[in-house]
Amino acid sequence: MKILAKNKRAYFDYEILETFEAGISLFGFEVKSIKNSRLSLESAFANFYGGDLYLLNANIPAWQPKNAPKDFDPTRSRKLLLHKKELKYLLGKIKEARLTLIPLSFLLKNNKIKVELGLGKSRRKIDKRELLRKREIEREIDRHLKS
Repeated sequence: MKILAKNKRAYFDYEILETFEAGISLFGFEVKSIKNSRLSLESAFANFYGGDLYLLNANIPAWQPKNAPKDFDPTRSRKLLLHKKELKYLLGKIKEARLTLIPLSFLLKNNKIKVELGLGKSRRKIDKRELLRKREIEREIDRHLKS
């Protein structure tokens, strides 16, 4: 399993409670682009529309822009592929507990591209500051132990 791209900001902005692995429907030139790590998950999220789960705002540019279709949108919504049982579970969690689905990373597993989704709760500003303080304290302790 090879990690193609990671959403580092997601772990800071959200408290990840559970993770899921989903397939994604892509065009051929998007697959080539992802395999060469030319994508951005910075403001991406997943949402339900008509009973299906879609990945929104993930920027996946065309591998060769000159050969891409003229109406191609790099931030188009892409369908995520999960079992019905998982979809029902996620839909219930999102509506009931007000959680968010965030793409954590893109993986290459058995020569197929997968998306790792995290079911997360948004962190408040106070929680983020506390997290930064803890990291700084850990760095200081590590520095003192090394010297």
